[in-house]
Amino acid sequence: DSLKWLELKHDGEIIYQSERSDRHVEIARQLVAAGKAYYCFTPQEEIVAARDAARAKGEHFIFHSKWRGTGVSQAPAGEPQGVVRLKAPREGETVLDDLLQGKVVVQNSHLDDMVLLRSDGTPTYMLAVVVDDHDMGITHIIRGDDHLSNASRQQLIYQAMGWDIPKMVHIPLIHGPDGAKLSKRHGALGAEEYKKMGYLPEGLNNYLLRLGWSHGDDEIITREQAIKWFGIDGMGKSPARLDFNKMKHINAHYLRQMDNKILAEMVIEQLGDVSKNSKKNIVLAMDALKPRAELLTDLYDMASMFLALGKLEIQEDAKRLIQDADSALINDVALRLQNLENFGKDNIQNSLKEIAAEKGIKLGELMKYIRAFIAGRTASPSVFEMMEILGKEESIKRLSR
Repeated sequence: DSLKWLELKHDGEIIYQSERSDRHVEIARQLVAAGKAYYCFTPQEEIVAARDAARAKGEHFIFHSKWRGTGVSQAPAGEPQGVVRLKAPREGETVLDDLLQGKVVVQNSHLDDMVLLRSDGTPTYMLAVVVDDHDMGITHIIRGDDHLSNASRQQLIYQAMGWDIPKMVHIPLIHGPDGAKLSKRHGALGAEEYKKMGYLPEGLNNYLLRLGWSHGDDEIITREQAIKWFGIDGMGKSPARLDFNKMKHINAHYLRQMDNKILAEMVIEQLGDVSKNSKKNIVLAMDALKPRAELLTDLYDMASMFLALGKLEIQEDAKRLIQDADSALINDVALRLQNLENFGKDNIQNSLKEIAAEKGIKLGELMKYIRAFIAGRTASPSVFEMMEILGKEESIKRLSR
C-alpha cells in the first residue's frame, strides 16, 4: 500500500519467498551432496548452554559442530532430524567489496557454520534470500548497513554454489533530529503515517531521495530527473538526519505546483459532506491558501474557513474578539458592504479603509474584529480576498452573527 501511494512501481512479477521453499531445499541438498554443507544433530539446548558458559567467562563464542566431518549415516538413532549447516572456512579472511563502504574484511575464525535448513526442513532467510536473488538475476543489492554483518556470510553461499556475487551497497540508516537511530519516539515511521500527516507522495519521495544521496546542490528533484541522475557515487557514508522542517519545505514546493482543481477535490473529499457553494468557494480559494500551506492538513484546516456559515468553526480567541466587538461598528461595516455594487476585494478594502478613517481607528484594529467574524479565527488569508470569494450574501451573514 505504501509503495502504491508513493507511486513506486516494481518491474516484473512479484516473487514470494514463501512459495519457493522447494527450490531453497533443493540448493541446500546440493550443497550437502557436494560436501559444502552437512547435517548437524547437536541439540539446541547444548548450543545455548555452551554459549552461556562462554559469555559468563567473557569469551567470544563460535559453535563448532562435531558433525561437520561426519556423514548422515552416523546420525544418532531415534534423534530428531538435524539441521543443515554450511561449512564456513575456519582460516583466513572473507573480503566483501562494498561499493559504498569499500573493502570489509571478516576473519573466518569469527564465522560460524550457519543454518541453511531448520530441523523441520524449512529454509532460513539467509539461504532463501541468496537463492531468490540469484534466480532473479539480481545484479546489485542496496540495503541498510545493519545488514552488513549478513553480507559476508551470504557471500559464502554464493561462493559454495559457484554463483556470481551481486554488487553490494550498504547504506547508512536514517537517524532522528537528535542524531540517534530513528525510532518511534522520533515520530512517524511508516509511509502511511506521513500520508496521514499531510505529505504528498512527490514531496516524500524527493525528501527521502535527498536524505542519503545528492546531485550537486539540487534540492528539488523530479521523478524523471531521479531516474536519469541516480547512481551509487552520489550516496553518502554518514547517517542522514531526519529534518521535519526541510521535509515540509520540500512538500510545500510540490503542493504549490499542483493543479487547483485536483487539490480542491482532495480537500473536499477530506472535509466530507459540504454544500455546492462551499465546494465552489474552496476551488476559488486555492490560490490564496497554497502559499500558506506546507502540508495537506494545513489546507484542510484553512479550507474549512470557506465552508458555509453553519459549518464554520469559531476558534476560542476569535469568539472573544466577536464578544468584545462594537456591534454598532460591525453593523456599519455590514451596511456599507451591502451597498457595494462591485463586491471585489479592492472595493471591499477601500470601503473598510473609509470606515476606519471616519471612526478614527487604524485599519489593522478594525480588521482584527472583521477577521474574527469572517474567518472564525485570528489568523487567515487576506480577509478582502476571503470576502470576495465568499460573496456578499455569505459575508454579510457572518458579520450579522
